[in-house]
Amino acid sequence: MAKTIRFNAFEMNCVGHQSPGLWRHPRDRSWEYYSLDYWTDLARLLEAGFFEAIFIADVIGYYDVYKGDLKNALLQGVQIPVNDPLQLANPIAQATKHIGIGVTASTSFEHPYTFARRLSTADHHTKGRVGWNIVTSYLESGAKNIGQGGLRRHDNRYDIALEYVEVLYKLLEGSWEDGAVLRDRVRGIFADPDKIHEIGHHGTYFDVPGYHLCEPSPQRTPVLFQAGASGAGKQFAASHAECVFISTPLKSATTAYVSEIRTRAAAEGRDPSKILIYAMATIIVDETDAKARAKYEDYARYASYDGALVLMSGWTGIDFGRYAPTDTVKKVETNAIISTVEHLAEGEKVWTIEELAKWGGIGGMGPLFVGSPSTVADLLQEWVEQTDIDGFNLAYALAHETFADVIGYLVPELQRRGVYPTAYREGTLREKLFGEGPYLPKTHPAARYRDIELVKREEAAQRVPRVAGA
Repeated sequence: MAKTIRFNAFEMNCVGHQSPGLWRHPRDRSWEYYSLDYWTDLARLLEAGFFEAIFIADVIGYYDVYKGDLKNALLQGVQIPVNDPLQLANPIAQATKHIGIGVTASTSFEHPYTFARRLSTADHHTKGRVGWNIVTSYLESGAKNIGQGGLRRHDNRYDIALEYVEVLYKLLEGSWEDGAVLRDRVRGIFADPDKIHEIGHHGTYFDVPGYHLCEPSPQRTPVLFQAGASGAGKQFAASHAECVFISTPLKSATTAYVSEIRTRAAAEGRDPSKILIYAMATIIVDETDAKARAKYEDYARYASYDGALVLMSGWTGIDFGRYAPTDTVKKVETNAIISTVEHLAEGEKVWTIEELAKWGGIGGMGPLFVGSPSTVADLLQEWVEQTDIDGFNLAYALAHETFADVIGYLVPELQRRGVYPTAYREGTLREKLFGEGPYLPKTHPAARYRDIELVKREEAAQRVPRVAGA
């Protein structure tokens, strides 16, 4: 049987997100990003189209690599101004019943103890529809503005992330046992102190000795998303992520990535088929191929050359403003998103700077599918069958027109072919995605921390040096 195709909407609490310059289009709504109506309208639209989640990206910092300053990012509105994503979870949940809300938060800039409370609160308020996109961040400007002086080296950021999620697991999974909250009005006992534990974490980067501040939320640990594609990022994803995002224009790179993630996950004792992998893409669809092509050409007139290179420079750490439009992209060692540089410099296509700007002007680094419902459906099924992805993280060209077109034109065609959902499962986001329980499975590394007292004894034994002759 053909594999079911899954959609998420790839969004950000900013202007334009991955299509710099298109905020100028008369039908675009992305300039309304600061309005709750923008988000509740979008959420209701996507839920009518059976999207699994709104995935809200984020950056701490700004894109000042291109030509060495922030000027072009400000002129073009390239992910600045940008608002907090987590505050959108509640209004989206109130406007809808099913759609998931994936929010991005950085292990480099958020302390795990206070973040655990924010995450549990959001999971409570949404009745278990929250996912956490785990990022380590890549903008030097963000690190400088919170007093770190600059970003840590790439792989060291993942060392911190590994300890960070360990702290989260201890707080969310182990601090409060099932049954700790009694709400016994007769005896006057709200919670059983014997079932609530200090986590006693004393690590390399974090010291968190005490109790989680929240009672267990519907999922305890929200669904775990991750998008790292470097060597360290792939290992982190294989060990911890439930949903993984990849962003590359190349089918070959996508195929290799998916295979590697599933192989690594199996080596970690996880079921590789239970990791959902989504490729970023942008879809421009209309009744016919000709109408879709005309729509694309209309959009392209508004795309910003400088704005696209602002994004590309920030993602790669390479100042593309130093090069002529006809120069080709070369591999340069940077401290930003290593996989982006590798995908561009080592693929079968040789990119000029001008081609890079044109490609990145609508939808960012993923493939761009333009055509009729039948044409686009064929392309999507081809990608799913040949790369073993589970679905697509869809960026928009115009807000909310791109998603309305996908739902109005493409979704019915995919449903007709039997490869797209026609209803939501009940339950939490994890239950909707995987059809099992609301908590992380026993094969996930978080499960180890459910017996927190045992974990503390094991960790204490590891810290105590053995006495000679004992």
